Amino acid sequence: MNYIKISTIGQLKEAGWKSKSIKEELRDNLIHNIKNDVDSFTGIHGYENTVIPELERAILSRHNINLLGLRGQAKTRLARLMTGLLDEYIPYVTQSEIHDDPYQPLSRTAQELIEKHGDDTPISWLHRDDRFYEKLATPDVTVADLIGDIDPIKAANLKLSYADDRVIHYGMIPRANRCIFVINELPDLQARIQVALFNILQEGDIQIRGFKLRLALDMQFVFTANPEDYTNRGSIVTPLKDRIGSQILTHYPENIAIAKKITQQEAKNDARTAEVVYVSELAKDLLEQISFCARDSEYVDEKSGVSARMSITAFENLLSTAERRSLMNGDENTSIRFSDFTGIIPSITGKVELVYEGEQEGAAFVANELIGAATKTLFPQYFPEIKKLVKGDEETPYDKLIEWFFNNEGLELLDELNDSDYQVLIDQIEPLEDLVQKYQPLTTKEDRNFMKEFVLWSLVEFDKLSKKRFTEGYQFNDLYSDFVRGSI
Repeated sequence: MNYIKISTIGQLKEAGWKSKSIKEELRDNLIHNIKNDVDSFTGIHGYENTVIPELERAILSRHNINLLGLRGQAKTRLARLMTGLLDEYIPYVTQSEIHDDPYQPLSRTAQELIEKHGDDTPISWLHRDDRFYEKLATPDVTVADLIGDIDPIKAANLKLSYADDRVIHYGMIPRANRCIFVINELPDLQARIQVALFNILQEGDIQIRGFKLRLALDMQFVFTANPEDYTNRGSIVTPLKDRIGSQILTHYPENIAIAKKITQQEAKNDARTAEVVYVSELAKDLLEQISFCARDSEYVDEKSGVSARMSITAFENLLSTAERRSLMNGDENTSIRFSDFTGIIPSITGKVELVYEGEQEGAAFVANELIGAATKTLFPQYFPEIKKLVKGDEETPYDKLIEWFFNNEGLELLDELNDSDYQVLIDQIEPLEDLVQKYQPLTTKEDRNFMKEFVLWSLVEFDKLSKKRFTEGYQFNDLYSDFVRGSI
């Protein structure tokens, strides 16, 4: 039935509308989704067997929830998606500041209106998208911000005592009555402010300026927090933690396939960029592997985490690097090159928190190390292993390629080289073509050049070739070329 055309409490009663709490709404709609195999958390990947079942159990249990995890683990996204489990519209008393239920009014204003007008009391309808409130916890948040305070101007205008609840200016939490209320980074909230939440969570009343006001707010609280051993700014006080029904641990993607799916979903790519720049699957894998390597790096603080946003912004920068080159050269379209990964360094340096050793080396150095580590990790999945120790007379699959660099003056790849000149340079290395053809024969034409560059960069990481960065690009040489030329 289309309830939203109803405009009074009397009409609402005649239509048979029934009141229920927000936790019952969430529970009932989740039960419907589970029975009908409907995904309640569309767009969340990698949590299907871990976080989402726990979150659904918490909702079925009518719990307030604390999502505990490192940054960039979709904690706030999960909370926002919970609005999809609310009824599409709910009625409230029109002049109410706190979305009073027409059948169970809490505020003095709503109670007096219903007492005066009875079934003719006007009602309005609140859409579920407007039932999400969010507050970032910071040290300067006050009780007045969250709970409310006495408004002396209102008291003077209405000629009321400060002890009268009509002079209260409600804070964010009462105004979020019958809504989902999210407090992000809960440990950052001062302990005395956390204490102010005790009664709201358990007893359903609020205390303002010395007098207690019974206000049984109907709310779904969702808190987010980093693990307490990470933040140095504070922690969740024990009595508050005790009043939160379910604490759910989030995590990073467990494999590259899931990470790629998240990045492709979240990256801001316009149609023009998608048409201009081709990205091989190997390039996408490498991009995600950088984040995995960062989380294990000795230079990166593992307690702070490496957000999924790093891969997302890095992918956007990778596309922009190739797009900028094509614009400069007048090429209608282009493909990602390995050297384009230089363009993602700003996305890495701004997203990782370094330990002391990393700070000493510098953020740019660490970013390049992560790109190198990712390359080295993926290489054995595509080509034969490069052993550290090889017998003097033992042949390896890479001997002819290394010999080519020894007999030639190396290879210079400029960052802004146009596609045709780039193709000529890559094609002149015949052993490289033979190597790719032998070990990756199914590589498509579009992916071939990136695969070749991947081999060159990998041989550098395994100390089989040397690479130097100069102002306009990279130079690849035999490992001992400088020494041999210097002795001639």
